Amino acid sequence: MVNEASLCVGGIRRKRSLCHQGFEILNGLFCLPTDKSIHELLDLHTISEAKDLQIALGKLRKNRGDYNGKLFAIDPHRINTYSKRIMPAKKSKPKSRSKKNLQTFFCINAITGQPVAFTIGSSGKTISGAALELVDMMKEIVPQGGLFMADTEHAAVDIFKKFKETENYEVLMPMSNTEKLIKYMKGLKYERQWAGYSLSSDTYPFGRKDMLINLISQRIGEIKSKYEYKGFGSTSLHSGNKQMKMLTEDYPKRWTIEEFFNFEAAMGWDKASTMNLNIRYGKMSLALIAQAATYQFRKKLPKPYKNWTAKHLADTIFHGIDGDLKIKKDTIIVTLYNIPEKLKLKKHYENLPDKLVKEGINPRIPWLYNFKIDFRFK
Repeated sequence: MVNEASLCVGGIRRKRSLCHQGFEILNGLFCLPTDKSIHELLDLHTISEAKDLQIALGKLRKNRGDYNGKLFAIDPHRINTYSKRIMPAKKSKPKSRSKKNLQTFFCINAITGQPVAFTIGSSGKTISGAALELVDMMKEIVPQGGLFMADTEHAAVDIFKKFKETENYEVLMPMSNTEKLIKYMKGLKYERQWAGYSLSSDTYPFGRKDMLINLISQRIGEIKSKYEYKGFGSTSLHSGNKQMKMLTEDYPKRWTIEEFFNFEAAMGWDKASTMNLNIRYGKMSLALIAQAATYQFRKKLPKPYKNWTAKHLADTIFHGIDGDLKIKKDTIIVTLYNIPEKLKLKKHYENLPDKLVKEGINPRIPWLYNFKIDFRFK
């Protein structure tokens, strides 16, 4: 399943091709499993186990430096589903066709663009409920905290309350421009930052419970009759310079999560078949392993390869490599043919066991019966 995700394909078991089987054999499998076998395997595991896998993987990636800085983005991601269940169809855009979809909630590091964790929404779980679960997972992976940037649909009392109660965590999200909020922002005193842009901040009673949040208001325009207002809710009160940095430098980085979906969704987050939540959690969590491994591989590649989408990388490199396998003593030798020299893979993977030993890593692979693995390029 991890190999399927890295290859950006969903029907690999139906194809029964030698190229795809090579991936399975290399990982110690004596046959190519059927779709039914995979379904039954995933069905044996729970949502809790999938979340534990995400947390463990997130901690490993954090220690490897995949999450730089303290800037994170949270955003819903809707995946088209072909489930046979009766469920409402929704439009992603006003002019598009209505489709069944599975709603997920991802958190990524906004500096590196790498995923940290995700949760899945359901008919019995609100947006707030799914987001709160995601925050609980994040607390275990990145306990040092940071600034979490969310979208307007996350602006709910429960979410603001959760971030207020979580040490070292703060959230920034745009507010819906209701008549009440616009009237409130018009009554604030603004400090001019540059031509056509002014900022103000104050506490604001939000929601039915009138919970006080910190409101950062931006006013755009120079002519009073043409002023435009936009409010951002936050759980922390900062000085003017910090507020300006949050809105003009930090918040635009939230777009990184959209780039992640565009570049990496083909690894297992672009379509869904079954809507059994434990199976869907398991499959999508295993895709995170494939994405993490591909990211490490991608960093070794020269430009423009490292900037390719996951699908382009898989089609061009993973699908396009010829090779064979043989065993020599306690080592599996993978011989790869006709690899472009400009990829510079030879220096990273040839004599791999020796390289791993020098880095203090055990070169033996437990699921390959403790064999070592080495590569040859011809």
